[in-house]
Amino acid sequence: MKISASVKSAFQLHEVTVETENKVKPISISPKPEGFGSSINGGELLFLSLATCFCNDLYREASKRNMKIDSVQVIVSGEFGSEGEPAKNITYEVDVKANDHSDAEIWDLIKTVDKLAEIHNTLRQGINVELKKSRL
Repeated sequence: MKISASVKSAFQLHEVTVETENKVKPISISPKPEGFGSSINGGELLFLSLATCFCNDLYREASKRNMKIDSVQVIVSGEFGSEGEPAKNITYEVDVKANDHSDAEIWDLIKTVDKLAEIHNTLRQGINVELKKSRL
C-alpha cells in the first residue's frame, strides 16, 4: 500500500493532503497565527497517527471477532526535548466500551491490537528516513 502526505505552505496558506493508493484526501489545518507554517506541530501529528492507527486497527480486529464496539478513546502522550531530539516516554491509554463483551474479551482485543498496530510497530523497530533531492 503506497501512502504519502504533502504540505504546501506560504503566507496565510497551509494546504495538507494525504494519499493512499491514489486516493487523495485534504486535511484542514490552519496556518500559524503569524501566517507561516502549521498551527499543529509534528509531535502532535505523530501522536495523532498513533491514536488513529490504534483506533482503526481496533475496529478492524473487533470485526474479525464479531465484537460490537460502542466507542473507543485513545490518548497518546509523550515528551520532546530540545530541537532535534527524538520523542521519549511515549505512552498511550485506551478506553473501549463494548457492552456486549466482558472486560477480559476487551482487554484481549486491546493487547492483540497493540501487537498489530503498524504505526506503533514502525516506531518500536525504528526505520530509516531518507532525504531525497526534490523532484518538484
